[in-house]
Amino acid sequence: MQIYVVGGAVRDELLGLPVKDHDHVVVGATPDDMLAKGFRPVGKDFPVFLHPKTQEEYALARTERKTAPGYKGFVFHTSPDVTLEDDLVRRDLTINAIARADNGALTDPYGGRRDLELRIFRHVSEAFAEDPVRILRVSRFAARFSEFRVAPETNALMRQMVEQGEVDALVPERVWQELARGLMEHKPSRMLEVLRDCGALARILPELDVLWGVPQPEKWHPEIDTGIHMLQVIDCAAEAGHELATRFACLMHDLGKGATPPEHWPAHHGHEGLGVKLVEQVCKRLKVPTECRDLAVMTAREHGNVGRALQLRPNTIVTLFERCDAFRKPARFSQMLLATECDSRGRIGPSVSFRDAPFPQLVYLETALAAARGVNAGEIAQGCAANPQRIPELVHRARVTAVKVALRAGDADGEDEAGMPIS
Repeated sequence: MQIYVVGGAVRDELLGLPVKDHDHVVVGATPDDMLAKGFRPVGKDFPVFLHPKTQEEYALARTERKTAPGYKGFVFHTSPDVTLEDDLVRRDLTINAIARADNGALTDPYGGRRDLELRIFRHVSEAFAEDPVRILRVSRFAARFSEFRVAPETNALMRQMVEQGEVDALVPERVWQELARGLMEHKPSRMLEVLRDCGALARILPELDVLWGVPQPEKWHPEIDTGIHMLQVIDCAAEAGHELATRFACLMHDLGKGATPPEHWPAHHGHEGLGVKLVEQVCKRLKVPTECRDLAVMTAREHGNVGRALQLRPNTIVTLFERCDAFRKPARFSQMLLATECDSRGRIGPSVSFRDAPFPQLVYLETALAAARGVNAGEIAQGCAANPQRIPELVHRARVTAVKVALRAGDADGEDEAGMPIS
């Protein structure tokens, strides 16, 4: 029995990065050998065991054979005569196909160390094409190792996989899992660029893919292209360290611009309403968790109103709070403000940048919400015991007054400064 550390632990160690988890491959052993040493079996599709003390994963060296479309269509074979090289050749990228023995010696049969130096993602073998999840993994790695580039031959292979329909066999849960992990890396725009370069984004997120080539007014969007704007917004969210729900809301916020008729370009009046249906469509298809879905829908619907917050009357602001359920869920409302702040700062062109521009709307609306939440609705309700149907109206009015005082605003008439009702 020979045991090697493989995959990400070896890669990250060679890159000088912290190593979180260790995966091991065991050569020359049987399941009975592992059980005899106290390992606990956990693998469903092939023999994987947990170390009795460290609880780290140890997998028997294996080969695999493609038997059906998708990422589950494989038959695995393990036996003591499967070599380390046999096991490594089935891995996705050369940089993940390096093994380290107990004595520190490295086994690198497919040039992984060279590709680490070159900062290249290169597939190990043509077996890469048998598993469409690997396209998602490469894109996620690009978000983590943003200085790496996909080898031309690997990108061509991924494009071929897309054209042959392999990506269409991915289950929604796995797509969301990889997408969510990529969004939480430090440069999520790279994930989307890699997916788009090979054509996978058009299959996985067509609502997002159509944003490239859609222009916006240069005065407010010096980057012009809506797809580029979205990349800047999501990277802004990553740089700020925002949580997943906020990052996903940033990703989805402008889908409605892809539905604007071209004859109206570069204007996008009403794109917020168009975006709501598209966000709901994406979330239903990918089975996005409720927390992420609700924030994304609300951000798509309201980011324009938040951007105009300094011009909104107190009555309109309180109505915005009510529509967003901000009195019951103030934390979610704050997340929307953070996403909209990223939207405002993700506007960077060749000669103009809003990256470090102030965003007073955030503090302005948080101040207003704190004032409105300070109204004692219970006390008002007690005073209306004889006329309970008036309670919502009186609570709303009291909140408007509180907001007016807090913001030193003028009379509230339900309209913005331009005289247009906010819906």
